[in-house]
Amino acid sequence: MKITALKTNYKPTDIAVGSARSCYFGKHIITPEGAANWDKKNELLNSIFKAGHHTTLMHYNFTFLIEGMSRLLIWRLLHSHPFYNSEQVSQRYAKMKHDNFTYPKNADKKKWHKYYEKMFSYYEKLIEKLTPVIEKILPKFQKKLAKKKAQEFARYLLPMGMNAHLYHTINVITALRYITAAEAIPEAKDEAKEFINQLKQEMLKIDENLRDLIEFAENEKVVFPDTDIEKIKKRHIKNEKVKVFDIVDYDFELNSNYAGVMRLSSMYLDESILGSFNSYIKLSLSADAQNQRHRRSPAIRPKLETIYKRDFYIPPVIEKFAKDLYEEAINYAYEFFEKEREKLGFSEAAYALLNAHNIEIIEHDDFNEFAHKAQMRLCYNAQEEIFDIVYNQVNQLKKAGVKASKNFLPPCAIRYKEGLRPVCPEGERFCGVKVWKLNFEEYNRII
Repeated sequence: MKITALKTNYKPTDIAVGSARSCYFGKHIITPEGAANWDKKNELLNSIFKAGHHTTLMHYNFTFLIEGMSRLLIWRLLHSHPFYNSEQVSQRYAKMKHDNFTYPKNADKKKWHKYYEKMFSYYEKLIEKLTPVIEKILPKFQKKLAKKKAQEFARYLLPMGMNAHLYHTINVITALRYITAAEAIPEAKDEAKEFINQLKQEMLKIDENLRDLIEFAENEKVVFPDTDIEKIKKRHIKNEKVKVFDIVDYDFELNSNYAGVMRLSSMYLDESILGSFNSYIKLSLSADAQNQRHRRSPAIRPKLETIYKRDFYIPPVIEKFAKDLYEEAINYAYEFFEKEREKLGFSEAAYALLNAHNIEIIEHDDFNEFAHKAQMRLCYNAQEEIFDIVYNQVNQLKKAGVKASKNFLPPCAIRYKEGLRPVCPEGERFCGVKVWKLNFEEYNRII
């Protein structure tokens, strides 16, 4: 056996053609150098691409450093599918700056600047109001984190026009799909065009031979799914915020693969993949940004315009201690958005929508993925809103008599069952509550 790690200086089309030719060449592997010097390289590349044989384009990954992209476009395009990896600045842990926003193309920039400044002022006031409250709630060893926790809740008042910086890694075919998909997305259309123009330039800097594939992607027909979420709601939903339905019950046994930090349950699949369910979920744009990171929990996310109404999430700690300030800010934002929607259209005015704005999605989970999701989101360090959503899902599965629901637990509880140490894998980020000693019905959070 011989293993050779490819260096990063090879062109993506050389790797694609080399891998394609190797499938049919019996003597030895065709290296990228061998593909680069082959006179029929582009002919084969274009032929297999247009026939839909795309796996050869998945060997090469672009890692883009992106600055100044709105949260709206990240939510709608970059994180709306499973074929990526991102590490972006966190609004939970990093304090935001008031001058870091996207402005709609045809907007009155002074008016929007005033709006962004006003919302940032509300954000800072909410941090100031919540910090002493949260400090009293936190255990002694965490009191120094009170301001960061306050930021986590205050971010609900930040508009979707807030920019982010991030590392974003995708393979070649996903980059080409972005080029096509940007034609059909319902929000942030102008920003998407700017992103695609820069994306194409960066791709061609690396490999000029991608030009024909890019041109093909530009001309491919695409439509955005027209999902009638009301039809789904009439069939399955009454007035629930979270509703589990279409359950396929299939029990499975937990083992160390689920409990270990390597999460080998994602490689050694077992009976857990045979169980599944769908969920209707009403959640904030902020929570859905977290929810999207579970790439194996795909969800239908309709056009925001088709499901729009004044509807927002209010965290329990804010409802109890800062409701008036929060609702004042929310109402100001909705009034601004609705006026700008008349002038700019929904797509561009959507930058004014807040993280707190509620949307509706339909999500599908198999039990293997949901076991992982439950570990991440039933942890007391998880965002409070998504913790509540996942708790609600598990609770409904338990009430429905789903045997496998006993396996949907936070990481400490699973590690405790498996006898792994440390029980809490979070180290100095330990929440301060011995959750593994609690019954599921005893889980309770306000922050």
